[in-house]
Amino acid sequence: MLEPDPKVVRELLTRYASLRIAQAESQRPTTGRELADVSYTLCVMMATTSIHDAVAKADALLLAKGRTPDAVRAADPDGESGLSLAV
Repeated sequence: MLEPDPKVVRELLTRYASLRIAQAESQRPTTGRELADVSYTLCVMMATTSIHDAVAKADALLLAKGRTPDAVRAADPDGESGLSLAV
């Protein structure tokens, strides 16, 4: 199975999180469509049918691709950077 490019995955997760925030602040049809598109793309890229599963798999992929749990704790002593902001 092909593995998604971590840079693309990170960009999609960032876009997903931004759109979720924008949608929570103000319900707009265009934001809703963009959110649906990004959610669909993440699901396809991560081979899931649920956005929650896609975000979890994307987080795991990014963690495995360069940020070990020890490195995360060293970079952020509060431990908050290891949390998913997307869901």
